[in-house]
Amino acid sequence: MAGHSHWAGIKHKKGRQDKVRSKLFSKLSREITVAAKLGDKDPDINPRLRSAIQAAKQSNMPKENINRAISKSNLNTGENFENLRYEGYGAHNTALIIETLTDNKNRTASTIRTILQKNGGRLGENGSTSHLFYNCGVIKIDKKVLNDNAALELAINSGANECESSINYHEIICEKKDFYKVKSNVEKKISNLMDSSIEWRARVSLNLSKEQNEKVITMLENLDEIDDVQNIFINCKF
Repeated sequence: MAGHSHWAGIKHKKGRQDKVRSKLFSKLSREITVAAKLGDKDPDINPRLRSAIQAAKQSNMPKENINRAISKSNLNTGENFENLRYEGYGAHNTALIIETLTDNKNRTASTIRTILQKNGGRLGENGSTSHLFYNCGVIKIDKKVLNDNAALELAINSGANECESSINYHEIICEKKDFYKVKSNVEKKISNLMDSSIEWRARVSLNLSKEQNEKVITMLENLDEIDDVQNIFINCKF
């Protein structure tokens, strides 16, 4: 669960697959439970729950895990989770936006601050790095499903801003406020999306050396170990 830095892909190539998978399922389950608790239990009516379930399915999370997470929303556990965004700088002056789902903001902030400081960075105030990113909706479609022209046409007809095509997939990009509407329009034509989410994308990405990248990746791994951290966005290329 990370941003346009391709960190999500890199962390799965680094090994420790079972540990990564378990941590990911735990975070996905938490989001499903909170989404179901705050809204309707029917994903067709609750867009946040629908997106959470789709993200879980895209990560091959078993159906019984998804159902268990929804059922947990009926329990009065006394836990009150809230979505909080942290901004700051990490190793080699990389800018970070860290999205969390936490029931203890002091604990979360302290843990993130410690990791950033150990990597020569610092935790900043809201707005300290977000101006280096733009917030947008991203819908990813396998290139085997559509050719470039068809993907561009679908993006235009769905109300998106643009469509970027790479070797393996197309990315339909839209305004954050239009995300659920555009996604719903795309799903009328394409049922098996590779991924869909609201992301923070860097306006300009830093180019680091291989050695610098390794240090940044280690920092990201440490941040990703925090249970409260849902998404990490960074302004460097790997």
